[in-house]
Amino acid sequence: MGTLEDRLAGYTHRQLLVNGLRFHVVEAGTGPVVLLLHGFPDCWLSWLGQIDVLVAQGYRVVVPDLRGYNETERPRHVAEYRLELLGRDIEALANQYGGAVHLVGHDWGGMLAWHVAMHHPQVVRSLAVLNAPHPAAFRRALRNGWAQRRKSWYMLFFQLPWLPEFMWQAGDSALFMRVLRSGAATPTADMSDTHALETQYRRAFASRSAWTAALNYYRAVFRCPPPRDVVISAPTLLLWGERDPYLGVELTTGFDRWVPSLTVERLPAAHWLQHTHASAVNEALLRFWAQQPT
Repeated sequence: MGTLEDRLAGYTHRQLLVNGLRFHVVEAGTGPVVLLLHGFPDCWLSWLGQIDVLVAQGYRVVVPDLRGYNETERPRHVAEYRLELLGRDIEALANQYGGAVHLVGHDWGGMLAWHVAMHHPQVVRSLAVLNAPHPAAFRRALRNGWAQRRKSWYMLFFQLPWLPEFMWQAGDSALFMRVLRSGAATPTADMSDTHALETQYRRAFASRSAWTAALNYYRAVFRCPPPRDVVISAPTLLLWGERDPYLGVELTTGFDRWVPSLTVERLPAAHWLQHTHASAVNEALLRFWAQQPT
């Protein structure tokens, strides 16, 4: 398949005006649109294990760097990362591709995907979420015991000024590199150029402002309460890595009233299952979409 650089250059890279901001968007393929949303700490590279496979199956894959990430424009203020604005970003982006997309999100991208399916249902043909809890399930878990509170301690730490940024950048981004090597950016079997991939990630998070933007997602959700939950009408697939150290498997149950058309599949994976279990994730997505009406 050539080098990583060759592979990345083979995709179409575009700069689009979305909700008043300049977004970097990667495209490949033709057919029904699949919109992939990355999480934290990540960027569009999160989906390298999915793009080529989905394109080969006849989909047009669209992968943005979310607001503030990598090559997408980076607002300065915490309030500019509130969920309401992030949702409008995805609505506007989907509309540029004709609306009614297959929406897929992991981690923070998954939280955003839940929100878009609730509050902008006209642009969601189907919803697939990877290791991101429905808001109702997450609130219940935080209320009902210490297990999830202990796992979510970092969210409170991220509310501090400058110190989280320093932690992520310290020692030539040593913590960031450990996270990547543990699964956040594990190369798929057909892509062995690990050093080149890490170089791409270092470039994406090279500045303090890049980390501030990413951390502002957590800060904004504490300071700017999200809208109330709404029933999701779109067919929904929740893929869950059961070995996630940050999110308990109990988050996959107890919110049926909000998502009446829900399928849950659990995998023997940790948090970044689209990397470590790319084939299983791809197969689950394709199987799920094949069941939807054309």
